[in-house]
Amino acid sequence: MSKKLFALALSAMLVLSLLAGCGGNNGGSSAPAPSEGSSTPAATPDPAPAATGGSVYYLNFKPEADAAWQALAKEYTKETGVEVKVQTAASGQYETTLMSEIAKTEAPTLFQVNGPVGLANWKDYCYDLTGSQLAGELSSQDFALMDGGKMAGIAYVIETYGLIYNKELLQKAGYTEADIKDFASFKKVAEDITARSGELGFSAFTSAGMDGSSDWRFKTHLANLPIYYEFETDKIGDTDAIKGTFLDNYRQIWDLYINNATCAPTMLSAKTGDDAIAEFITEQAVFYQNGTWAYGDVADLGDENLGMLPIYIGADGEANQGLCTGTENYWCVNAKAAPEDIQATLDFMYWCVTSDTGLNYMCSGEQMGFVIPFKKNLPSTNVLVNIANDYVANGKTSVKWCFPTMPSEEWKNVLGSALTAYAADQTDANWETVKKAFVDNWAAEKAK
Repeated sequence: MSKKLFALALSAMLVLSLLAGCGGNNGGSSAPAPSEGSSTPAATPDPAPAATGGSVYYLNFKPEADAAWQALAKEYTKETGVEVKVQTAASGQYETTLMSEIAKTEAPTLFQVNGPVGLANWKDYCYDLTGSQLAGELSSQDFALMDGGKMAGIAYVIETYGLIYNKELLQKAGYTEADIKDFASFKKVAEDITARSGELGFSAFTSAGMDGSSDWRFKTHLANLPIYYEFETDKIGDTDAIKGTFLDNYRQIWDLYINNATCAPTMLSAKTGDDAIAEFITEQAVFYQNGTWAYGDVADLGDENLGMLPIYIGADGEANQGLCTGTENYWCVNAKAAPEDIQATLDFMYWCVTSDTGLNYMCSGEQMGFVIPFKKNLPSTNVLVNIANDYVANGKTSVKWCFPTMPSEEWKNVLGSALTAYAADQTDANWETVKKAFVDNWAAEKAK
């Protein structure tokens, strides 16, 4: 088999590993992909192009991809003459920004929701994508976000996160990836690095910054692990009343992060995402929790020096655990936009995932570095994506993205505040506050 076909096969394996989703859904389609021989759902044709032409306004969710989207928009305008405006919301401010922008006369024609919970707020604004050219390019209908029989959104990226690590520093500490198989072995390595940090000249972890540019890594992505294991244990895909079965595991991984890092736990409230990146690329720390989307931030260390580990929390069976893989990124077209702008937006989306230029920007590691759930997805030049593929190829079980089931941004914010307070004063009483933020506030926010 050629290298290209092998890479494509690995990408296909990654996609197949996601189709079941979290509890069978993964925040995606509520309807299964049509079986062989079944009829295609009745098409909703794209609106006919208007004589005056239209334009596109994309409210981008991903700050790390802003430069690439701005450049891609210019390329599209140069090629087609159609104006494309891209505005990027600040980290953690997407929902607030969307609420403000959607009320304007020139509202976004293309926006994003994070799954069923996000869709509930915006479904009346979502144009039905059933039968569109873009829908026809999906590699599986499981990547469509359905609202009953309406295709309200389409996933545009599959992503993976875990613990990015510096191979050279880990080796300097006397270890390799093979020494880390579960939480117990990971804890031993991290605490040994801390004990010898003065001699080694680096720490185990980058700072777990808890300001708005960084706290999502812990109140959302790290919090996914106890949710995932609870859902797997109870064989569910969502719940109105989380039990917090694995919160002791959440505590022990959080303790490991904050007590073996580049700064004191009391300093976390002021630490930013940029601080964590800087600490990692200047080789002040071995481990940095983030995802495939962060490749551009860490690439200067060299592909040969970058590795990625699962986030172990001490759950049974985690030796077979892979990385956290899924999506919360669904494109939606503003149904209230002018028909010509809807058409222009549909044309732009289709071009992004089918044209050579669009695919290069979407898939290239030098640009966005995405794995896209469309038929023309390219083999990645992002080493972190290829590491994720390797985990799947080696039979490891990907951790599903269950955090799109989190009830609200308010739930995340309350949890983040509780985690920050606990970090500054690690008492059992303060951890009880974290538990209440996780369990009691889940029920309260779901009820809303």
